[in-house]
Parts: sequence; structure tokens; C-alpha cells
Amino acid sequence: MAIDSAIRRADTGSRAGGDGFANLAQAADWYDRWLRTQALPLWWDAGADRQRGGFFEGLSIEGQPRPAPRRARVQGRQAFVYATAGVLGWDGPWREAAWHGMDFFLDRFARPDGLFRTLVGLDGAVLDDTAMLYDQAFALLGTATLHQADPRGGELAQVARGVRQGLEAMRHPAGGYRENIAHPFQANAHMHLLEGAMAWAELGGGEWEVMVDEIVEMALSVFIDPEGGFLREFFDAEWRLADGEDGRLVEPGHQFEWAWLMDRHAKRRGDSRAAKAALGLYAAGRRGVDPARGVAVNELWDDFSPRDPTARLWPQTEHLKATLLFDGEIASLAAAQVLRRYLETPTPGAWRDKLRADGTFVEEPAPATSFYHILGACLELFKATGR
Repeated sequence: MAIDSAIRRADTGSRAGGDGFANLAQAADWYDRWLRTQALPLWWDAGADRQRGGFFEGLSIEGQPRPAPRRARVQGRQAFVYATAGVLGWDGPWREAAWHGMDFFLDRFARPDGLFRTLVGLDGAVLDDTAMLYDQAFALLGTATLHQADPRGGELAQVARGVRQGLEAMRHPAGGYRENIAHPFQANAHMHLLEGAMAWAELGGGEWEVMVDEIVEMALSVFIDPEGGFLREFFDAEWRLADGEDGRLVEPGHQFEWAWLMDRHAKRRGDSRAAKAALGLYAAGRRGVDPARGVAVNELWDDFSPRDPTARLWPQTEHLKATLLFDGEIASLAAAQVLRRYLETPTPGAWRDKLRADGTFVEEPAPATSFYHILGACLELFKATGR
């Protein structure tokens, strides 16, 4: 079977032992081997649905597919992963894998207005035709990355323009965009839209720079608390802080994600306000790192007391990305070591998603959506070590 061959190819000697990384170069070596010889082969061999198209939502911890209705974001993220693998020079079938996800996405999720629906069934039938900002963001990121790696006839640029034009219908009169969920006025969807728009802007699209500037301004003037310098999550229709517990939510992982994006923008555009905001966001995120376990927890209250001590995988990836930018080698090595713990599984290339407060992992499938986050951490680690 293909999955067995992928596991046999893995360099078991690179699996983490009890000792920590000696330096960032050693950490980068480990993550590079894990990515190229374990994760990328596994999620193509076992994570791609050869019968129905696209990528599965997840794999069991033993590396077996877990069929479920398909979300648009999974296809966009996996196309991003394999297109990025091509940019990194992976010698596997990155082009076939990336277009496997992208072709399925374009065929099954496209709506007539240029936007993409959120959910289809295993049989390809539309289960939810809603256009969510979150999904459009990964349509932009996936198309930009694949266009960079393998532009073919340039059709993905036209797809992205269709998304941008379709998003005009989702603009909110008071600024920004309205998400089609129970919390329509939120920072998170804008964060991912910023990442997608920035990916296209970096390919030379001036019209995308306008979108980037608008979202950055929303972050600086609305999403980031003016006194505390940390990111708020939910708002009302006038972009005032939401009432009750929703308004008090602070997510350390999002502090790190926004810090990384604001720093990226600051360096691209020489924006001193964004640079200052990035430092404040990183400091806020660090307040959500549990000293006992070394993990970034899921949620805090706005006084920085614990709200949800569970630690999902994705905040650890964003912690590592931000720490490599804003902190020293000791902190970065600690973050890299913590993330490695989530990746030490019976099937090399799979991962665990939730660490409980007592230090044990929840036994559940590995979500495909996490690969995007893990790869982002790997990219920042490779950049920091000159790869």
C-alpha cells in the first residue's frame, strides 16, 4: 500500500527523542526531514481521495483516511501546502498534489458570483452554499501560492480577481467585511483575508495592496485594544467591542498570527505603526503560554487569566513563528520542542491536535487543516536558519 511505503521511507532516526534541540540548525534539520520524508508523502498517499477527488478532512493517528463532508478551507489549505512544497524543492509529486486539491475546489465549490461555497458532501452535492469570508481567504492563499509555483495559463489570477470582486457584496457599511456566521463582526476572518491578499500583493498586484492596507488599518484602529495592545475578537455592527463574555475573549494563537502578519506588512511597506503593533501583540500572546507545560493555551480572559487551558496544535505553530521573529534562540528552541511533541505519533507525518490541562492528548483524528499551520512554522524556521 502507498501509505506503508511512505512510512518505510521515513527516516525513523529523525524522530524526536527525550532530549531537546541543541540549536536552531538542529531543529530545522529535524523539521525538514519530518516534512519531506513523512508529512508530505503521508498526506498525499493517504490524505488525498483518489476516488472522489480532493483531500480528506483528516487521518486517524494510524494514518487512515477519515471520510467526511468536504469544507472549502481544507482544499485551499492543502493546495497551499503542496504548492509551497514545490517552491521548497520537494522531490515528490507536489504539482500533481496541489492541482488535485485545486481542481476539485474549483469544480465543486465555485459559485456563480465568483465566491466559493463552504461545504459539499462526499457525493459532491452542495450541503451549504454559504460564502464565508474564512473560505474566501484560503481561496486567495491557495490560488496565489499555486500561481507562483505553477502558473499554467494564468487562470488562477482570474479566479482570485473573481473572489475580490465577489467580496464587495460582503462589505459592511461601517467598514471591513461581514462574516456569514453567528459572530459576523470579527477579527479572525479579516486576518486570513489579509494573508491571502498579501500573498497576491507580493506577486505584484497593485489592487491587492489596497485590500491589504484596508485590513491593516482595521486591525490598528478596531481590532487591537488601544490601551492594552492586544487583539480583541468580536464586535458589534458599529465595530464596538462585543458585550459580555464574547468581548472579553483573548486567543494567544491569534495574537501570534496577527503579530507575524503585521511584522510582515511593516517590513514590506515600512509601516512603523504596524511594527509597533506587532511587538505588542507578541507580548500579549506570550502571556498565554503556560509555564508548566510550555504551551500556548487556547483562550484567556481579557485580564489574561485562563479561560480554556486546553492547548491545540495550531497555537503552538503560531507561537514558534512569532518567537523566531521577536525573541531569542532559547525561547525559539523551547517553542520548537513543544511543537515537536504534537508531531510524535505512531504514524510519522500525522499529528495530535489537543493537549489537555493534565498533559495528556485527546485521542482523535489528525485534522488536515493543521498542515497549513505546521508548514508556516517550518517556513519561518527554515528562513531563520538560512535554508
